[in-house]
Amino acid sequence: MGSRTVLMVVSFAVYGAWSMATWVLEGRIQTLLRPEALVDRLLYAIVGNLLLGIVVGAACIGYFVRSRAMESNAAGFATPMRTAISAFAGLALGLAAYLLQGAPSLNPVVILNAFNQVFVVSAAEVVICWCLVGAATEATAGRANGVLATGIAAVVSAVLFGLYHFAHSPPFNTWPMVALLTVVGLVTGAFFFVSRDVVGTAVFHNFLGTFGVLQALAKANALGSLEHLQPPLLGTALLTLTVLLVAGGMVRRQWSPN
Repeated sequence: MGSRTVLMVVSFAVYGAWSMATWVLEGRIQTLLRPEALVDRLLYAIVGNLLLGIVVGAACIGYFVRSRAMESNAAGFATPMRTAISAFAGLALGLAAYLLQGAPSLNPVVILNAFNQVFVVSAAEVVICWCLVGAATEATAGRANGVLATGIAAVVSAVLFGLYHFAHSPPFNTWPMVALLTVVGLVTGAFFFVSRDVVGTAVFHNFLGTFGVLQALAKANALGSLEHLQPPLLGTALLTLTVLLVAGGMVRRQWSPN
């Protein structure tokens, strides 16, 4: 089996395992529709996303980078300076997108709580759909082919991101929502393939997810549940950011000739 075949098989296998874990821990028991289900939410966040999505996804990327099947820069693990610039750009553009779509809430505490709640999921989505599968698809298509290879990777990543939501609870597991989220995936892909940074893309993408979550809560008249700062959500978000930064350093070291 050739290296490019292995690259794609492993990438899609990890995507499939992560999607299945999402269904088991969230969609099957509708975890996100039960604010009181703290244990189920923690299991979904930590096991399904932090460990399987981010840690396992980054470990696979590190392996492929070490074997020279994939470049660390292409997979979104570039220099700390690029990460800082991309994170600022993701914050500015993400917040602008949130406001321009018609912000469901302007309460900064509500926005912060929702941002923190969704961040671990958004980070896992970026690592799996764009950093792993997207970069693998681009490498397989031949990154030297330029725009064509990147375009194919962007479309594949967006489609898989949309389909992944069939593993979620309503209203995200319907065809209209999956189609909409595929378009959202194209927007996220545009940011990723320009910035080539996992942290900046996760921040930008998370604002799109924050809008979706707050919109759903607003329709259910449940925004009040986020009006007070929730330290566990803040802690989970900070832990996610820490893991992303550590993973980035480890992946970059795999690319070093030393």
